[in-house]
Formats: sequence, structure tokens, C-alpha cells
Amino acid sequence: MAERIGVLGAGYVGLTTAACFAAMGHQVSTVDIDEAKVSRLRAGDVDLAEPGLAELVADGLRSGTLTFSGEVAAVARSTMVFLCLPTPPGEDGTPDLRALRSALSDLGRVLAPGTIVVTKSTVPVGTAQRIPEYLGRADLPAVSNPEFLREGHVVHDFRCPDRVVVGSDPPDSPAADRVAQLYAPTESRVVRTSSASAELAKYASNGFLAVKASYANTLAELCEQCGADVRDVSAVMGLDPRIGPHFLAPGPGWGGSCLPKDASALLRAADSAGVEFGLLRDAVRVNARQRTRMVRAIRTAATGRPDGPLDGVRIGVLGLAFKAGTGDVRDSPAVAVAAELVRQGAEVTAYDPAVQSEMDGATVVDDPYLVAKDAAALAVLTEWPEFLDLDWRRLAEAADRPVVVDTRNLLDPDVLAEAGFARIGVGTPVEVPDACSRPRLHPQALAGPLQQRPDRPAAARPVRAAGRARRTGPGGRP
Repeated sequence: MAERIGVLGAGYVGLTTAACFAAMGHQVSTVDIDEAKVSRLRAGDVDLAEPGLAELVADGLRSGTLTFSGEVAAVARSTMVFLCLPTPPGEDGTPDLRALRSALSDLGRVLAPGTIVVTKSTVPVGTAQRIPEYLGRADLPAVSNPEFLREGHVVHDFRCPDRVVVGSDPPDSPAADRVAQLYAPTESRVVRTSSASAELAKYASNGFLAVKASYANTLAELCEQCGADVRDVSAVMGLDPRIGPHFLAPGPGWGGSCLPKDASALLRAADSAGVEFGLLRDAVRVNARQRTRMVRAIRTAATGRPDGPLDGVRIGVLGLAFKAGTGDVRDSPAVAVAAELVRQGAEVTAYDPAVQSEMDGATVVDDPYLVAKDAAALAVLTEWPEFLDLDWRRLAEAADRPVVVDTRNLLDPDVLAEAGFARIGVGTPVEVPDACSRPRLHPQALAGPLQQRPDRPAAARPVRAAGRARRTGPGGRP
């Protein structure tokens, strides 16, 4: 049965929810307070770099199953309304529910009795039970339906979810039945729980991923100290079905819009309940240390010493998004590392295929080869596959020191060696080309064979790119 669905919020989660439900044949009205965004969406202009999303929006607009508005009244005739609103962390880590509470207050004045209110936003345990209070009425059943979408894969994950969680009190309520029925076309497993269990399950999932990623990063640090290669170690671990291969790749730390926020919220919830969640707390601490480790490795590569001064030193950065496949730089470890390099005096030139936002102190260019111009070191901070196809010999010729810090272990060491680059990875031996032959080294020991080219000045000058350049840095999306 087709439903009349309202969606509040047109960010990653809201727009995906709206477009996918419209594609299933439901009549969907989407509301967002950003008038400029609403105007763009009405014209079919989708600014999220998500495969298939723009096409779904265009199809929905063309068929009339998808509409956009800036007024809550647009969802007044809906049979169910999905809340896809931001819940950013407050200063103490507790989710800020002001946007959600304001929207519920508005909905309470326009919805017909019996309309199902569905929470997709990530919210603290117990929020669903407080929804009647926020609505100002008790005749609108509440259901928790947390999202588990990965940026860069949101359409696929919505249409082919590995699980759909529907929480209500009681779990077998008629309202929960109707929400579960919406996902029948996906043929996925539907897990029915209480609302509290559904709300906690989202935090628990992201908290565990944070712990697993921090474990991998700590393991990489150990590999560097004892001569092992984390790529081999993690491959062996991943073959164990109890562990699996995912989230075992080390890097500059985890970030994005979900893991940091949800880890903080889960810790806050544990504190409030009197539960010591030391494991997750340590994962957060490890994550912060990982970014510091990456800065130290880049500084060593650029100056030859882990404590070498960066004032006026040119460093080229490849990647600013928190992961490949998205232009999202919220809590991006790549941006954090680049910003710290700038703070320490480095002249940073960066390129990212998808990032268009601004960052004080760094120059972002639209040509990846410009990042190497007179650079004392290059750093790969986001695992964009496009970087594999770069002409690394050309980059080496433009650089002042042919060394790259591969914080994602993305690049092919043989290709780099042939191009004349030394490579510093994470949890891997330093790869030095034959022309710079020397024993395997810990990243902090990198020096000697990678001396500055005699025809290059000691102090880096500001990049004067032939192509268009823009100043960039942290940005965000709703």
C-alpha cells in the first residue's frame, strides 16, 4: 500500500530517504528550512556526491511522487513523517536535540490524529518515549527507525540494507508493522525491538566500529616498532570470520559526521548511567593520537627530523574529505592534519576531487600536479582511487624532495620506487628506491638519502599555480 510520507530534513539521510521512498511509489513531501537548498532541489540540483541520488530525485520530480517545501504544513496530510534532522554534539558530548524538538513542536500543530512519527535521526536512548511530550499530544504513535547509511553508498545501502531496525513500544505495535512494511521491496531482514534498543543499537554499532578502527591504528604503530607489516597482519586477521576484513585498514584516524559524534554521545550516555566505558574512551584517545602521529611522520619526511621546523616548508596534500567517495569534511582527519601543518608554519597546497569548501591558511588547487610544486614532502590523506592513476614521475620531478607519506597505504610501492619516490606508510616499512638505497627504516629515521635538491631554495615560496586556485578548509553539510 502506498503511503503519503513526509520527510523533515534534506541532508544525506533525509534526501536519500525521500528519493528512495518516492522511487518505491510512495508520495513523498520533503521539508527543509534552508530555502536556497529547497530551490535547488526543486530544480533537480543535488549537491551531494552520491551515486544514483541525483537520478532518483530527477525521477521523483518528473513523476510527481517527490516534492520539496520550506513549510512544515507541506507534510500535514502525511500518513507517516520521518525525522531526518541533525543532532550535533553539544559541548559536553550530549546530542543537541533542539532542531528535532522544534520540528516536533511544529508537527504537533499540523498532523492529523494517528499519523506515525518515525525517528531516523540518531538520538539518545529514551527519545522515542518523550516524543509525545515534544509534540504536545499523545495521539501520534512514535517509531524508531535508525539509519545505517555509509556516505558514498547511501542509495545502495537504503535499497539493499543489511538490516532494518524498527523499534516501538510494544515492538509488535501496528505502527511498527506499517513502518516495517515500507521496506518489504528491499527483501532485507527486519529486526523488531523496543524503541530504546533501536536507539542504542545505532550508537553501539558506530561505537564498535570506532574501537575496531582504533585497534587497527594501534596495531600499525606496533608494527612500525617491531618490523612487521600491518598490511600482512590485518590480512591474516581478516580471514577469521569472527573478525572480518572491514575496518582493519589503518590511516590518519576515523572521522566524518557519525563516528566521532556517536562515540561521544555513547560515552556521555554511559557516564550518565554510571557505566565506565573505558574501552571506547581509549579508542577516542587513540584516534586523537593518530592524527598527531601523521603530522610527525609528514614533518620527518619534509625536514629529515621528527622535530624539524616547518616554517616556510612546502607540503603537498592529496585528499581533504574524511574518506573517498564523498566531499564531506566534517571532522575529517585529513583536514585536521592539514590544519595542524599550517599551524606549525608549513605552506600547504592541497587537492581533493570532491571538496569545494574553504580552509584558512591552505591553498587548494584544481590540478593534483600543482600540489608537488617545490614540495618538501607529499602526503596522501584520503584514499581516493584517482591518486593511483597519477603520473608519479611527473610529481617527483616537480617536488623538492621525492618522498610521500601514504597515510592510507593506498599507493603501489613499486610504482613509487620506479618514479623515484621514497614512501612512508602506516605500519609498513619505509620503501626507498634503488637510487636512494638504504636499509628499512622507521619513519622517524627517514633522512640522509632524501636530501633537498641543490637547485631548489631552502625556504618554500608561496605556490603560484598556473591553474585556478582556491583557499579551502573545514566545511559541512546539514
